[in-house]
Amino acid sequence: MKLRLRTPALSAIAIVSGAIVLLGYFIRIPLLSGLRSVFLSWALILSAIALVVGVLNLFNVHINKLKAGGEQAFFSGILMFSLVVTFVVVVFFGLTSQASLWIFNYLLLPVEASLVGILAIALLYALVRLFYRKLSLFYIIFVATAFFVLAATAMTVWFDLPELGFLRDWVTQTWSLGGTRAILIGVSLGAIATGLRVLLGADRPYEG
Repeated sequence: MKLRLRTPALSAIAIVSGAIVLLGYFIRIPLLSGLRSVFLSWALILSAIALVVGVLNLFNVHINKLKAGGEQAFFSGILMFSLVVTFVVVVFFGLTSQASLWIFNYLLLPVEASLVGILAIALLYALVRLFYRKLSLFYIIFVATAFFVLAATAMTVWFDLPELGFLRDWVTQTWSLGGTRAILIGVSLGAIATGLRVLLGADRPYEG
């Protein structure tokens, strides 16, 4: 018997499950709270399984690249070796062991910091190119602010300039933080709207 995935039953299950989880946060009923906890536990388990499947798929992709050879085979080998070593260290020594912390502090953090530095330079380069193509007041303000923050950060590291550091912190902690909060509010509203569409059955990503 072939199971048809695109059935109203799946929509009913998804809507009822979402409604139970949502109402469990507002209505203090023991049965409702218990069902909410069960559904959230199932979601966590499925998320962990999806993560494991993703890691195995990543491993399989890089094994095929390593077998095929070529320029990318070396980097695929490094990734596979690092993945296996990190997995063994975390499983046998623990997440908070000295070996795990050494990997995090002396391998992962420096690489991430380097990538962030490269990203900042790449964004500035893209801003400069865009500055020459379409000139406007907002682009001028944005590019000037970015260069000021970078220059002020570099100068406060090399020289003792508290006033410059205060001005840089004012720009990054007041103006930038306000914009970041506005973006987060917009993202939250978008997530709420998407969740309501799934909850009401307007969007059905679970049907494949």
